[in-house]
Amino acid sequence: MAKHRDSEGRGPSQRMLRVGELIRRTLSEVLMKGDIHDPDLNQLSITVGEVRVSPDLTIATAYVLPLGGGQQDEAIAYLARNKGELRRIIGRKAGLKHAPDLRFRIDTTYDQMEATREMLSDERVRRDVDKPDQSDEPETP
Repeated sequence: MAKHRDSEGRGPSQRMLRVGELIRRTLSEVLMKGDIHDPDLNQLSITVGEVRVSPDLTIATAYVLPLGGGQQDEAIAYLARNKGELRRIIGRKAGLKHAPDLRFRIDTTYDQMEATREMLSDERVRRDVDKPDQSDEPETP
């Protein structure tokens, strides 16, 4: 199948965003209620921060984080181990004709926000931000 030239370089379509959000809400609900038949997975509280869907809607990548940030590798392993059951439940509950293949990644958004916060609180950065802009001062002859 050929790529459409006008779709290159653009962000996700409205359909991709809508399906991603539908999957995110459904996955969060399934994990919260413990609808999966895996005691290891049910004992973890997992936050689903975002779901990105491929343009053809065949792959959904869920960005997840266990509560407290610990047991990240175990959470990804448990989710991957149960992805068939999760896919089936999500397809049924979300009313999707074809449920996408699920992939799981650790959500690093919180780490990036914390790194940015630390950078902005650095004394050297604050000094640069607080410094008056030289171009705003009137020129003296």
